[in-house]
Amino acid sequence: MMLHRCLDLLAPALERPGAVVVDCTLGLGGHSEALLARFPEVRLVALDRDKEALRLSAERLAPYGESATLVHAVYDELPEVLDRLGLARVQGVLFDLGVSSMQLDEADRGFAYAQDAPLDMRMDQSTGTSAAEVLNTYPPGELVRILRAYGEEKQAKRIVSAVVREREREPFTTSARLVEVIRDALPQAAKRTGGNPAKRTFQALRIEVNGELTVLERAIPAAVRALDVGGRIAVLAYHSLEDRLVKQVFAAGAAGTAPPGLPVVPERYQPRLKLLTRGAELPTEEEIAENRRAAPARLRGALRIREDAE
Repeated sequence: MMLHRCLDLLAPALERPGAVVVDCTLGLGGHSEALLARFPEVRLVALDRDKEALRLSAERLAPYGESATLVHAVYDELPEVLDRLGLARVQGVLFDLGVSSMQLDEADRGFAYAQDAPLDMRMDQSTGTSAAEVLNTYPPGELVRILRAYGEEKQAKRIVSAVVREREREPFTTSARLVEVIRDALPQAAKRTGGNPAKRTFQALRIEVNGELTVLERAIPAAVRALDVGGRIAVLAYHSLEDRLVKQVFAAGAAGTAPPGLPVVPERYQPRLKLLTRGAELPTEEEIAENRRAAPARLRGALRIREDAE
């Protein structure tokens, strides 16, 4: 299972006395619970921007008492969270970038294209712009950009033309009407491949509403900087945009920055990270059969081997 591979990747760092691990994407607390069960001596700090997820996880993790500290925060706020807790460095960091099952399965959140719901999609419902507002107010060109960049949707122009026509008739409020508009807008050939035709549009809206890639761009480097030497980071990404971003940060950390031709490479030019996975590890066929949502998962891990150059 991908979760067990995450735990195996982090294990050498978390078996050290006094180890602190951060679960940057707490969700319903499954990963956090597995970390505490496997590493009973560890101190866990877990972040989530979703207050409902925090409430449910607090119940689940209650048996672990003070070993677990749960914080309402977006994961790019990691440096501030650690600062507030008086933690200079941590030994392990875990990111599972999938939308939590709770968000997908709770009808009134509007994440899922398979059921009708208000078009919301905010992970923290107390702040920000909903998916309906994005659809109803963004200029057409901006919507096309979002669908292409975040959904990798080849039919973006066609979908946006239909959305703009429909929103002038009546603003969008529910997911079912959006799914219907997308279905009607697409040519037959596009409907025959790649699952639900609305999938890519919903992914793009979710990323835009929650600023996911912008947050991730700040969060992964911040997490690497928070690692102690010997500390490890594991990231589970679920689409190519996230995975590419993680790959770039890890690759940059694992590359030396010395000018070519130096006979001896000074410390400050040497790599900061060592990659723990060859490329991205993929789920097995058994895992995908067991849980269809695991199919696109990509796991990458890295070990902090040096301090940053001053």
